[in-house]
Amino acid sequence: MDIRYSNHPNDSKKYNTIELRKNYLQEKIFSRDEICLTYSHVDRIIFGGAMPGEEKLILSVADELRAEYFLQRREMGVINVGSKGIVVLDGIKYELDKYEGLYIGRGTKEIIFISMDKSNPAKFYINSVPAHTSYPIVRIDRNNAVMADLGERKNMNERTIYKFIHPNVCKSCQLSMGVTMLKEGSGWNSMPCHTHERRMEVYFYFDLPEEQRIFHLMGQQNETRHIVVANEQAVISPSWSIHAGVGTSNYTFIWGMCGENQDFDDMDHIAIKDLK
Repeated sequence: MDIRYSNHPNDSKKYNTIELRKNYLQEKIFSRDEICLTYSHVDRIIFGGAMPGEEKLILSVADELRAEYFLQRREMGVINVGSKGIVVLDGIKYELDKYEGLYIGRGTKEIIFISMDKSNPAKFYINSVPAHTSYPIVRIDRNNAVMADLGERKNMNERTIYKFIHPNVCKSCQLSMGVTMLKEGSGWNSMPCHTHERRMEVYFYFDLPEEQRIFHLMGQQNETRHIVVANEQAVISPSWSIHAGVGTSNYTFIWGMCGENQDFDDMDHIAIKDLK
């Protein structure tokens, strides 16, 4: 478990490129036959990936949680971004193809990840946050997610948002999670940008060609910073930070949020002209 501590915005203004990447970027999300997880002290979200190859991967409890099992006091969202796989929850199997996911409620004890094609493994992206009660397990794909088309070609931000873990799809304590797909020829996400003081967010970028990069914008509106992100990497975004980016190619990203509320539209919008 990689631990990332909270950072004050005034401290972050002094960070150089190496320090920004060390504090906010996670370069290792997937590693074959491993479960790679990061524990952020920002709202105590855990994010990462499970990539089973030859053998199944069992999610064991981390010492940092001081719990009997991983979801004793937590809930979880899982979205597969690789080939077809299986998630076994307390003995019940759920098949997930690419862009299909699960909401897993508090109290689920056994979580196992399996690839159906060992030569072309599944890649299960994970978000987990503290939970106060237990809600039912729900399998979610793009057909039962809440969909919205946003942006315009002239602004290079045509995209489709799929809200997977959302109050209109399934119950959760505080986790919200979804997929945003940029159309070919578009590179910008979330521009004009925003913050949401009541929630933090993690962006996981994927479906990006290996030679391409994304310039993820962060920081306060009057003193922004950027982090260069490659395929299958993730960025932590505290509540005080903007989170937007532009790629040298179109891409897909998963957003995961937790905090004070689950109101997707509770954003503090920032005009492009006010960015510095």
